[in-house]
Amino acid sequence: MPQPPASDLASESLAPVEPVHPSRVYRARRWASEYMPGLLLAALVVAAIVLLTRQFATISPLLAAILVGAIAANVVDIPQRIRPGLQFCAKRLLRVGVALLGVQVTFTDILGLGPATLLAVLVVVVAGIVGTMMLGRMLGIGWTQRLLIACGFSICGAAAVAAADGVVDADEEEVLTSIALVVVFGTLLIAIIPPAAHALGLDAATSGVWAGAAVHEVAQVVAVGGALGGTALTIAVVVKLARVVLLAPVLAAISWHIRRGQTDASRAEEHSPPLVPMFVLAFLACAAIRSTGVIPAAVLDAAREIQTILLTAAMFALGTGVRLRTLARIGARPILLATGSTLWVTLLALAGALIATT
Repeated sequence: MPQPPASDLASESLAPVEPVHPSRVYRARRWASEYMPGLLLAALVVAAIVLLTRQFATISPLLAAILVGAIAANVVDIPQRIRPGLQFCAKRLLRVGVALLGVQVTFTDILGLGPATLLAVLVVVVAGIVGTMMLGRMLGIGWTQRLLIACGFSICGAAAVAAADGVVDADEEEVLTSIALVVVFGTLLIAIIPPAAHALGLDAATSGVWAGAAVHEVAQVVAVGGALGGTALTIAVVVKLARVVLLAPVLAAISWHIRRGQTDASRAEEHSPPLVPMFVLAFLACAAIRSTGVIPAAVLDAAREIQTILLTAAMFALGTGVRLRTLARIGARPILLATGSTLWVTLLALAGALIATT
C-alpha cells in the first residue's frame, strides 16, 4: 500500500491544536482565587462538625454549624478574602442543598399539606406583612425600612429583603440592617422553637408546620427541622417553600403600588426578581423525579449525605453574618420592630399550625 509523502505526515503532526481561550483560563483562575479560601474554610469546618455530630447523634450538624459561624464572627475578624467563598456557600450551596431536599419528598407529601395548611401559610405572610408595617409606622420607622423587615420576616428572610430592595430601591444601610436582623432573630428561633415544640407536646406534623411558617430563612428552617426530626424537617421545608412562592405576588403588589405614581420612563424592570426562584423550581423538579419511584435507595442515601454537607456549609456561612456590633449601631427602633414582627409571625404560625393539623 503506498505511504503518504513525508511532507504530509509532517504537516499533520504539526497541525495546530485549538488553544484554550485565554478568557476561560482567566475566569477560572479568578474564581479560584476569589472563592477558594472561603470554600476551604467551610469544608474544614463542615468536616469537623460532621465527624463530631456522628459521635454525638443528639447534636444537629446544621445547628452546630450556625452556632460555630456566629461565635467565630464575633470572636475574630474574618478576613476579607474569606468572605466571597462564604457568601457562595450561603447562597449557591444553600439553594442546591434545598433543591436536593426535593429528592426526599414526593408530590403526595406536598399535596398532603392540605388546604388548611396552605391557607395558614397565606395568612402568616399577609397578616405578618400588614402587622409589621403597622407596628413600624407606630415606631416612626421609614416606609422602606419597615417594608424590608416585613418581607424578610414574613416571607423568606434575606432573599425577600434583597428582592424587595430591587423593587423599592432602599438605602444600603436599610438593606444591611434588615438582613442582620433576619439572621439574628431567625437564629434565635433555631434555639427557641425546638424546645418550645417539645414543651407544648406538639407532634412532628404540627411542629414542622410551625417551623416552616414562622422561621425567616430557608436555612434556618432547615436547622429547626433538623433539630425536630426527619418528618418535621420535610414538612417544615415544604411549608417554607410555599411561603417562598408567595414572594412573587407580594412583590407584584408592592411594585403595582409604587408604580401607580410613577411615569412610564421610571418603570424599567431590568432589576426585577424572577417570578419563582430557581431553587424552588429545582426542588419541585427533584420531587417530581422522586415521585416516579425510579431513584434507587442507594442514590437517595447519597443525595441525603450530599444535602447534609451542603446545608451544613451554608449554615456555617450564614452564622458568620451574626455580628453583634452591627446591631449596636442601628438603634433601638428597628430592633423593637424585629422583635415585635418575630413574635407576631411566630404566634400566627403556631395558631395556624394548631388549627391546620387538628
